[in-house]
Amino acid sequence: MLLKDLLDHFNAGLPVEAGDSAHQLLVEYSNEAMRIAAELNNAYHTPEEVRRLFSSLIGKPVDDTFMLFPPFNSDFGKNITVGKTVFINSGCKFQDQGGITIGDDAVIAAGAVVTSDVAAGTIVGGVPARFIREIDADDE
Repeated sequence: MLLKDLLDHFNAGLPVEAGDSAHQLLVEYSNEAMRIAAELNNAYHTPEEVRRLFSSLIGKPVDDTFMLFPPFNSDFGKNITVGKTVFINSGCKFQDQGGITIGDDAVIAAGAVVTSDVAAGTIVGGVPARFIREIDADDE
């Protein structure tokens, strides 16, 4: 099974059975997510290094406008997509096996646990993360 097959499996809402190929790949990527998060969270990194590590976590590039304040954790990593001008504040956790897309110009408040998509131009926070408000011109 390849990563694409596993993502299709997750996004179709199919169960993962202990010991099957989906489960084995899930464990592999979850361990990778923990390793990358440990590297991200346990030393100072420049914004460029943070973007590089986060890109490695999600398996795709992030825009130069992306900003994250560690610590950050994810249970899987490879099912996260982020837009431009996204800010993730410190202490956030993403439960992303089912897929999470963060739209352009979104802000994730400190300590949020994100379990679903975040609309563009919004601020979310809490456990689980919920809509707080839209970002308006006065915020920029």
